[in-house]
Amino acid sequence: MSLIEVNAASYTYPNGFSALEDINLKVDKTDNIAIIGQNGAGKTTMVKLLNGLLKPSRGSVIVNGKNTKKYTTAQISREVGYVFQNPDDQIFNNRVYDEIAYALVQAGASESEIKERVTKYSKLCGVDHLLNENPYDLPLSIRKLVTIASVISTQAEVVILDEPTAGQDELGLTIISNIIDTLIREKRAVITITHDMEFVSSHFNKIIVMANKNIQKTGYPEEIFFDEQIMDIASLKPPVIVQVIQRLGLKVQTLSSQELARVINEL
Repeated sequence: MSLIEVNAASYTYPNGFSALEDINLKVDKTDNIAIIGQNGAGKTTMVKLLNGLLKPSRGSVIVNGKNTKKYTTAQISREVGYVFQNPDDQIFNNRVYDEIAYALVQAGASESEIKERVTKYSKLCGVDHLLNENPYDLPLSIRKLVTIASVISTQAEVVILDEPTAGQDELGLTIISNIIDTLIREKRAVITITHDMEFVSSHFNKIIVMANKNIQKTGYPEEIFFDEQIMDIASLKPPVIVQVIQRLGLKVQTLSSQELARVINEL
């Protein structure tokens, strides 16, 4: 059984707006998924269904055998952690240490385990030197890293990151790359919403393309980025390397600059 199974799920907001229609999706252990698509495609609504923040209007979402309609958001979030796009929607403690430790305290973890996890994941997220600071005294990009640390410290089997690279500098991007690599080594599934196609091309082994309230295609990065029709449907531009290959009219599909250099050299 997959970690998450979405079966013909639709969602309509209370105001009558239909955001998703008949979504089908499976998430397996160690999946490393990027969800791409223009604003309004339904990406955030879909991932909120995955961790129980929203319940499907029709169809079902099954997390580790549990139908999310029958469980609270708190119960589902222990298995599917969600990092909001805006960290200010998530932070409510006045000290970084307390923010990262909060879910662990609520879960009844021992003091030693809390300290161990806070130490481990604050260091991974590059905020270990800020544990006594007030999160709201920190820049937005750093607050984002604090919220990531607070979610991954719970060791949820699935971690959802909503636009993690937005507003990050080169150091922040490196830290987020290390976070994703570490989660994969820990055999956790990672689902990331992002508009950064360069980041997607180098960090994810599966891509979900969303448009028109549904999933248009799921595949490996090369399958997605060299499919001009699907990129047009989603109103997205592929990574620069793909644009170069297409403009040169080369008969090669690669996201490796070294491989592209080799092909051009041979020509």
